[in-house]
Amino acid sequence: MDDLGTLLGIWAHPDDETYLTAGLMAQAVRDGRRVVCVTATRGEGGSMDEERWPPATMGQVREAELMRCFEILGVTEHHWLGERDVDMDTGLSEAGYEQVRDIMADVRPDTVLTFGPDGMTGHAAHMSVSDWATRALAEVGEPGAQVHYATYPQEWADEFVPIYNAFDVFRPGTPPITPRDEISIDFELAPDLLELKLRAIAEHESQVGAMVEAFGEDIFRRAMRAEWFRLGAVKP
Repeated sequence: MDDLGTLLGIWAHPDDETYLTAGLMAQAVRDGRRVVCVTATRGEGGSMDEERWPPATMGQVREAELMRCFEILGVTEHHWLGERDVDMDTGLSEAGYEQVRDIMADVRPDTVLTFGPDGMTGHAAHMSVSDWATRALAEVGEPGAQVHYATYPQEWADEFVPIYNAFDVFRPGTPPITPRDEISIDFELAPDLLELKLRAIAEHESQVGAMVEAFGEDIFRRAMRAEWFRLGAVKP
């Protein structure tokens, strides 16, 4: 993996960062680079089993899951924005942008990782944080800093989208597919790093438990073996 410098991840919900960047974050920590993660909401609207995970306590549950995940990955710098997670069709308030801009100005990242304008799954809150990250880079980013958008190659989508959509993960028109020669970050996880990522994912039990039970651990091991991004913007 090329040296991506200081990493800043900007995400909507606890677990977004784990699926898409756990390997990149853990490797950066191992390499002694700074890793900062921003989470807009506590995922209050994300109960997959309201009897086991009542909506009234979902935010506290997911906050604790994320903190355990970060402990596994070695990530120590994190910011909550305090936005409210409602549903897949509701975006986030403009107040979140001001916070993202201020964090970016303070952190001065070399590399920003986030969703693309497509929101990866079509989730409106994902689209909000993509917009914030891109605008903040243009406004306060350091010259040469880059924002990269999460994506998948075609072969990943062909194999795994039909499996994941047993749980309606991807809305029509998603996920984003990028040709291999247009992928800017193509990070294949070493075996030990993949196992670390799977441990981190398992901490998000309220979100992933039912899927692991339905699919089996081998599906997750194969689906999570690499992380891909496409270049979104570069600060002149």
